[in-house]
Amino acid sequence: MDLSSTIVYAKGGFRAYEDAKVGLLTHGLQYGTGCFEGIRGYWDAAERELSLVLLRDHYDRLALSAKILMMDLPHTTDELVDLTVDLVKRNGFETNIYIRPCLYKSAEDVGVRLHNVPSEFAIIPIPFTTYLDPHKGMKVCVSSWRRADDTMAPPRAKITGLYVNSALAKTEAVMNGYDEAILLSHDGHVAEGSAENLFLVRRGVLYTPDPSQNVLEGCTRKAIMDIAAGEFGLQIVERSIDRGELYSADEMFFTGTAAGIAYIESVDHRTVGNGQMGPVTKRLGEFYSRVVTAKEPRYRDWITPVYKDAKVSSSR
Repeated sequence: MDLSSTIVYAKGGFRAYEDAKVGLLTHGLQYGTGCFEGIRGYWDAAERELSLVLLRDHYDRLALSAKILMMDLPHTTDELVDLTVDLVKRNGFETNIYIRPCLYKSAEDVGVRLHNVPSEFAIIPIPFTTYLDPHKGMKVCVSSWRRADDTMAPPRAKITGLYVNSALAKTEAVMNGYDEAILLSHDGHVAEGSAENLFLVRRGVLYTPDPSQNVLEGCTRKAIMDIAAGEFGLQIVERSIDRGELYSADEMFFTGTAAGIAYIESVDHRTVGNGQMGPVTKRLGEFYSRVVTAKEPRYRDWITPVYKDAKVSSSR
């Protein structure tokens, strides 16, 4: 990806991507002491509009991650929303995009700690198509790697260093012929995918691991639960899920900012349902696609428009 012409926000101002480099000894690089978010923007060519999804939710979560790592965001959520819209406008994107705000310990020295280390904030927007193919069933496996436990590092924070856990699981799965992995928690219950939350459907009820299973409390996860209950009247159960329950689900799907909604075809060579996208997954996916492209008026407060002269969206 050629990012040379991309404008980013870094070191307190707008600048070219190639002018926003970090040093080799940067604390966040050497020790994983950083946190980040992923935000999607969906381009509507007919309306000539780019819709940013759940912008405030993501920045509120980033502030929580920063607090856990003993860092302070240099802007309020309102300021970050306005700053992000300004940044996207400066790039003039007319395509789907992905926005990566990040906060990292910026000292260039040696020493493992969180205290007394300065930090830097940046926002990097890039063109984006898809992370997972929503029309292709995922073949997944249960990983041999366990999801990092809260007693080790808090998974509710989106911490850069924690993603080594995800990378190990993802690569193991792909090298063994699967598309994705499902990680179990320290006590053997289902947690999540390498970078996605997980939902199961059985007998019309929607199940998902509760936060005590060391899952990232995903913004898309919450949005899908709101839609499932509010639009389709589905019962939603958050609880610990045994591995064996994966093999008896009628439907199963991943959710995530980058992933959207992606259905699971099989787990450990066991077909989920009939191996096709199930009716609940299909309804949720189609409705969510309408929400993120600003075609559902009741969910307009989830959307921040970039190019139209409109007030910045309110928080959910």
